[in-house]
Amino acid sequence: MKTLKQSRAASFIAVAVVYIIATTVGVLVYRALDLDWWLSLLIADVLATVATFIFSLIFKNASVYDPYWSVQPPVILVAFAIGRELTLLGILLLIVVSFWAIRLTANWAYTFANLNHQDWRYTMLKEKAGVFYPIINFVGIHMVPTLVVYGCVLPAVYAIREALFANIPSIICLCVSLGAAVMQGIADIQMHKYRKKRNGAFIRIGLWKYSRHPNYLGEILMWWGVGLSVIFASPSTWYLAAGAVANTILFLAVSIPMADDRQSRKAGFAEYKAETRMLLPIKK
Repeated sequence: MKTLKQSRAASFIAVAVVYIIATTVGVLVYRALDLDWWLSLLIADVLATVATFIFSLIFKNASVYDPYWSVQPPVILVAFAIGRELTLLGILLLIVVSFWAIRLTANWAYTFANLNHQDWRYTMLKEKAGVFYPIINFVGIHMVPTLVVYGCVLPAVYAIREALFANIPSIICLCVSLGAAVMQGIADIQMHKYRKKRNGAFIRIGLWKYSRHPNYLGEILMWWGVGLSVIFASPSTWYLAAGAVANTILFLAVSIPMADDRQSRKAGFAEYKAETRMLLPIKK
């Protein structure tokens, strides 16, 4: 186990096997259930997450879950698209979500060292939670993100199942989603360049000059675009915006405060915060 976790190649293979197992669990559970499709999908998604969680315990590394955020949506959409005659809206949703997923997964792969490396946020939570960390690990690190992304991808699944037709507002919203994914990619590249040179305590180049969290802004816009594209195609499904709402709350209430708290330990953060907006590059 120690040798496996130290090897980047072996760690990649191990993570890939974990996700093959998790996907298999999800598919088998979904097929075995005789419930409404959305409920069967929810249960299958939860149990696939449980499988991933078990392996995170085996490897003693909660970051085994990290790729789940980007792997879950395209797997679900492709599974529902197989055997169906797709409308333009369904095709566009598949393209946009797949592009987002491939980019985000590629960024994870680029930064993935091996299974000895764990996201700093998880390590911090472990130090703060103490004996309660197993609960925080299962609920906060694994299950909550799974439920949020489930809610985000649900509108796209509905559109594919119901063969909804695209309209101009739907296409505009998906253009926003695509632009958001491109923005995230640009922000990630700029961050990688900054980390290699470390010019200053804070990144102030490119998109990061105008927003402290352009990558998070892109993630929020991505799922609002997907959700609204479906709602514009079928206005009676306004409730499908719940996933985008939950995703926005997750970033505003958890991810951004945690990142800012970590940055606040550096000298000059107050000035940096005053000069750089949290998300939208709008002058005060």
